[in-house]
Amino acid sequence: MSIEFETLVDRVYEAAAVPGLWPATLAELSSYGEGGGALLFTSQGQDFRFIASPELDGFMTEFMAGGWVAHNDRPARLFAKQHAGFLTDLDVYTREEIDRNPLFTDFLRPRGLGWGAASAISVPSGERIVFDVERAFADGPVPASVVERLNAVRPHLARAAALSARLHLQAVQGAVDVLASVGLPAAVLGRQGQALAMNQGCQALLGTTLREGGRFGLADTGADKLLAEALDCVAAAPLLSARSIPMPAREDEPPAVVHVLPLRRSARDLFTAASAIVIITPLTQRQLPGLSVLEGLFDLTPAEARVARGIVGCQKVDQIAKEAGTSAQTVRSQLKSVMAKTGVGRQAELVRLLSGTVLAAP
Repeated sequence: MSIEFETLVDRVYEAAAVPGLWPATLAELSSYGEGGGALLFTSQGQDFRFIASPELDGFMTEFMAGGWVAHNDRPARLFAKQHAGFLTDLDVYTREEIDRNPLFTDFLRPRGLGWGAASAISVPSGERIVFDVERAFADGPVPASVVERLNAVRPHLARAAALSARLHLQAVQGAVDVLASVGLPAAVLGRQGQALAMNQGCQALLGTTLREGGRFGLADTGADKLLAEALDCVAAAPLLSARSIPMPAREDEPPAVVHVLPLRRSARDLFTAASAIVIITPLTQRQLPGLSVLEGLFDLTPAEARVARGIVGCQKVDQIAKEAGTSAQTVRSQLKSVMAKTGVGRQAELVRLLSGTVLAAP
């Protein structure tokens, strides 16, 4: 066993624990596999993320900007083979297919590439992972000797991927357990909305409600629709998609507010399966909630919180406007925004929700 091989294996396991090391590790993998650069990417549903060795940074920027992800059937062909090792392009395509495939003819070859070897790996958290070594077109197809070298590393790459996923799932469970210790029911959701971890408080409130595809769900139909919309927003624009969703009382459980908070992920941490954390705040108080509480529960502005508190306190719109030194029209606009954010259609429902009583049926 060469020192070069041992060093590469050490780097792979280090990167599993420290994601920031992956670009340099991929560069070493590329050198070991006689390539012009290497890639690591994960996909789950429509979510696609990647890390590139420094040689391919600009290459991947152009790949993403040009929409080539939608035209890349290499991963699908790799996973279809179900092969526990590296495969070359000629293992998954015929030469004729390569010569008429725009990915090769219009994207890879003009950039000096066009041959490669890759290995597909699935991990317990649901991601589909590919390690890919790209080769210069001028160097010709990847020879069997290089594939053999890469296959010696492949078990370590697979174990590193599984280890990294497991470490992150443990961290996810730890996060919801911490929230349980301060009395907050919570769950951490994956990229497809599935519950990766849920504390006992959340289980007691929600049971095991699951929707199509295993998505975490809410028992109330209206609240669950809002949750589905919130999760779609997390997938599309995670930094702009925090939501608060009112959930009516059921059986012996009080009404509650379900907060959906997107989780920021490191661009180099492909194995973080979590996309959002859901925190549930039961509304058990029988007194008017404070302004700061209203702002936090429903993402209200200070002005909207004052209007909501006034309505719950049985004030009329004109009275609220007079106290705030504004117009009745402004207050009505703010009230409309409050009702949209709290998911109610009538003022009576808003009063019942914020005073901790059962929501009226719409």
